Amino acid sequence: MVELADIVRAAGPAYVATHAGGLLPSQRRALADIAQCRTAALGGSLYRCDDCGALDYRYHSCRNRHCPKCQADRAQQWLERVRARLLPCEYYLLTFTLPAQLRALARRHQRPVYTALLREAAASVLTVAEDRAWVGGTPGILAVLHTWSRTLDYHPHVHLLVTAGGLTPHGAAWIRPAHPRFLLPGYGLSSIFRAKMRDALRRAGVAAGLDARVWQRRWTVHVEPIGTGEHATLYLARYVYRVALTNGRLDRFAGGRVTFQYTHARTHTTRALTVPVEDFLTRVLHHVLPRGFTKVRWYGLFSAGRRADLERARTLLAPRRPPVEAPPPTPPPRVAEPPSPDGASPPADPTPTVALTTTRGCSVCAHNHWVLVQRYPPSRAPPSCPRVA
Repeated sequence: MVELADIVRAAGPAYVATHAGGLLPSQRRALADIAQCRTAALGGSLYRCDDCGALDYRYHSCRNRHCPKCQADRAQQWLERVRARLLPCEYYLLTFTLPAQLRALARRHQRPVYTALLREAAASVLTVAEDRAWVGGTPGILAVLHTWSRTLDYHPHVHLLVTAGGLTPHGAAWIRPAHPRFLLPGYGLSSIFRAKMRDALRRAGVAAGLDARVWQRRWTVHVEPIGTGEHATLYLARYVYRVALTNGRLDRFAGGRVTFQYTHARTHTTRALTVPVEDFLTRVLHHVLPRGFTKVRWYGLFSAGRRADLERARTLLAPRRPPVEAPPPTPPPRVAEPPSPDGASPPADPTPTVALTTTRGCSVCAHNHWVLVQRYPPSRAPPSCPRVA
């Protein structure tokens, strides 16, 4: 099966030589990391199965957030963190899209435009949610930046996971939306979002030369219910928190052309698109974020400065149950220690071996309890040992 790393290793050097003057440092780094991921260039580690003793050598990952091999593990870790933070209530998914007239600006000034896109989308929701005609309180908001369409075209937009309701200004009650099946009006959010983005881009000093007609157009804001917090986080981990292209979508790479699959927006059918490899790499690199840029952010009740309000809302949303008297704990049975041969007290237990639990099981015993034996530096070939898996 063809992988993105195979394409980058084969066509990346020529692409970099052709576009040397137009590549950002973050894009160069992404190409280098993806090409070296899980190869001898990054070194590796030797593990021993703690159950059967089989050995397994594993190359190190590049840990670049744009690498499809590494992002699957990051999405699972992110999902575990989000589950502990969300409130037990219904949620809505709101999508704020940057108009096509501003996409060239976003490519030239990624950091200020992406920052404004995340911040002003959340601010628009908080502004409308304060109105009692819709909510009358402060909701919790999780915002995630996307920059791609289904065909990898440059299409910056933000997904917002918003609680169906909010905490009152004084924290006395949790208010549900005024309309049971409707959270906020998309048309109202659109005009507020447009105005906030206009002001934010002007403050950032990047709005000069823009066509003034973009501020009169209707901007796209989509609102849809998404269910409970558990369902919403699974949806986000699978759909929102991911890289632009997964290896599973790649069909073939031959003759200087790449074929990949995508799901059509209207028909929901799977289709294939074939493009020259140079065009393909350009599409992929359009979605490399600036170094250190945070694409997942928290606002409203989920912001870091409102932990007390968040816990208050969690208490208000918790179902009230009658107290249940717990039975007294049963002490564990005492087990006599066998005497040592010389009659002295038995020694303390030695420090246990630290073992690692991974998602890849042993091919000999099928268990997944591994002990790290040794780490090997970069550019080191695998040691001579029985290979497992």
